[in-house]
Amino acid sequence: MISKFLKTILLIIIVFFFSACNSDIKLVENNSSRYKIVISSEPTEVEKQSAQELQKYINEISNTKINIVHDTETESPFEILIGNNNRLEKLGLKNKIDSLALDGYSIRTIDSKLVILGGNKKGTLYGVYTFLDEILGCKMFTPEVFEIPKKAEIILPEFTITEVPFIEYRELHIPSARSSQEFCDWHKLHHVSERDKYYGSFVHTLQHLVPPEKYFKKNPEYFSEINGIRIDNQQVCLTNPDVLKIVVNEIRKGIEEKPEAIVWDVSQNDNFGSCTCETCSMSDEKYGSPSGTMIEFVNKIAREFPEKTISTLAYQYTRKAPVGIKPEPNVMVVLCTIECDRSRPISENKDDLFNRDIKEWSSLTTNIKIWDYVVQFSSYMDPFPNFHVLQPNIKMFVDHRVKSLFEQGSGDSKSDLHELKAYVLAKLMWNPNADLSKIINEFLTGYYGNAASDLRKYFDKIEKAVIDSDKGLIIYGYPTSGMESYLTPELLKEYSRIFDAAEKSVENQPEYLERVKIARLPLEYAILEIAKRNASDDLYIFKIEDTTFTVNPKMKERLNNFVTPANKAGIKNLHERGTSPDEYFAEMNKYFKEGIILHKAYKKDVKILSELNPKYAVDGSKTLTDGIKGEANYFFNWLGFEATEFEAIVDLNNETNIKQIRTDFLQEIKSWIWLPIKVEYFVSNSGIDFKKVGEVKNKVDEKKEGIFMESFVLNTSAKARYVKVKTKSLIHPPKWHLGYSNGEGKSWIFIDEIVVN
Repeated sequence: MISKFLKTILLIIIVFFFSACNSDIKLVENNSSRYKIVISSEPTEVEKQSAQELQKYINEISNTKINIVHDTETESPFEILIGNNNRLEKLGLKNKIDSLALDGYSIRTIDSKLVILGGNKKGTLYGVYTFLDEILGCKMFTPEVFEIPKKAEIILPEFTITEVPFIEYRELHIPSARSSQEFCDWHKLHHVSERDKYYGSFVHTLQHLVPPEKYFKKNPEYFSEINGIRIDNQQVCLTNPDVLKIVVNEIRKGIEEKPEAIVWDVSQNDNFGSCTCETCSMSDEKYGSPSGTMIEFVNKIAREFPEKTISTLAYQYTRKAPVGIKPEPNVMVVLCTIECDRSRPISENKDDLFNRDIKEWSSLTTNIKIWDYVVQFSSYMDPFPNFHVLQPNIKMFVDHRVKSLFEQGSGDSKSDLHELKAYVLAKLMWNPNADLSKIINEFLTGYYGNAASDLRKYFDKIEKAVIDSDKGLIIYGYPTSGMESYLTPELLKEYSRIFDAAEKSVENQPEYLERVKIARLPLEYAILEIAKRNASDDLYIFKIEDTTFTVNPKMKERLNNFVTPANKAGIKNLHERGTSPDEYFAEMNKYFKEGIILHKAYKKDVKILSELNPKYAVDGSKTLTDGIKGEANYFFNWLGFEATEFEAIVDLNNETNIKQIRTDFLQEIKSWIWLPIKVEYFVSNSGIDFKKVGEVKNKVDEKKEGIFMESFVLNTSAKARYVKVKTKSLIHPPKWHLGYSNGEGKSWIFIDEIVVN
């Protein structure tokens, strides 16, 4: 019953329009007006701003300035009433304000008057912007791009619009919303500056509340015990009473310094590694999840500060709801969708445990905030067609009584179609039942002009490719992740033809043309990245003939055609961790010189004797002799093996003089990937009986952080047809690593090429 009921109140909205008649309001006639804008004699800052914005935009539309006056002036039939003023009593609207909550509004005509009033926070301002947008036809597509109609007359029919949002807090972490308070106000969003006032602290705060650099040396027991060892860079021990005292004292000090802040965060650090000491383990078992231990800890803090809200995460290892404990009413649970597949609405993916988690959390509390993710963090400039899941996911959140929503995009960095995504999400966060197709078309037409129809073709085609595929869409993918679904070589050609037509349609309109070219950049980036895999006869970086290779000149041209406009467009980062267009240019030019390895095993058959993990299979055994070097990310041309040794045999076809054998491996301990302990090399002429010709031991510290490649090179002198490579590896993470799990954790090895010279 709850779900069915909530579907009817995603947005409390009443809209009445009456047919044109003598009661129409002639707000402006022949560029003049009899009207005045009326505000209280003691207006709030929001009411003053609302009146000024209405005055400004009516003047821009009609070249008519309507004066702003106070309600102490003699009443006139021709008034625009803004906010709470002394005219409302007579009109029977005085009690209406309380029903509009904080951000709701009511816009209506009464006789010859226009009334715009709102809730006690920004409702009146939102009402003014809605009137300008929906009634007068003004549009704000981005902070820089407006559409303001020019009219000598503004005539209003009799109408009423009343809207109260179900989602009370709406924050969008995308450039348009981050950079502009006006964009946020126009689209009824909360700007980051408002959050900074409302929040005393935000997220991943335990590292700041109990800093290891201050406490670990003398009190290691304050921090996570993992595999019997206290670790300083993971989490804190939530069952240690001294940790609770420290956190309470830190929150109290924070409140003294910033008493106006309402929300104070006490949440896990951005990693795994929860404490597994005896008392924490018993608590986790008691509550069925580490989240129970966290909630018990946070509840104690919430009781110390009943007038404040204490927020905490349900994230990764704490995402599963506990049993036998409920959050205090002033505890806000921030439930995160980081693991979810973006190719399908969450509710349609029955294998997605988020469905279970949101249901269980919403049975424990109504104080839930959703932290959702709407961008591909590892490739901001990779096409990421997730628009089709935005609306059903938001509806699902509301069905579970979620009243606070944070949509994390690319922050201050520009990303694939970020302008459109900001516009769409803003509309849906206010009204989850809005007409999505209409919103998209409205933006495309206003922002891309005559190219809108082509942009829509591209939009629909790439979206359909994702929906028709079963490959999934994750927020930590790469262009090569889409090679078998929405970024196949054939589709890339079709997308390119669509953008060619789009550019042609606006070739004499520089502003629109520039926007189309920016929208094309993710496609160009994807083509460059996928061409590294020599994906097809015309989608390749290298042309190989005998023992030499040349770089495809078209790809050099594409690189220039990506980097130059990317810099011009102000693109700073190609992914979450950085890489500017200029840095990418340097990386690609280095790849042009070094990205292919021609050697005696090139294109030779390989038999893999270990179990290859299908998630990181690339082209299977062919990957090991394709000549293409892997990069410093394990998604590109690396074969992954989990909890097993690597062993493979290369058939050189003929007895061959061998002077050197080399293999390259990857390490990133954060992802449980280690270099092998050693690599052994064998040769044979029969392919059955092998002779060991040497081994190369790893000299790199197993604790070395970051992501990097290491070559295991054996110089030898042998003559053979077959070469065998075998590793001695860490099957399980080391005991010091959080993945050890009493010896049950599984580590990875990644290899990209077996080179024989």
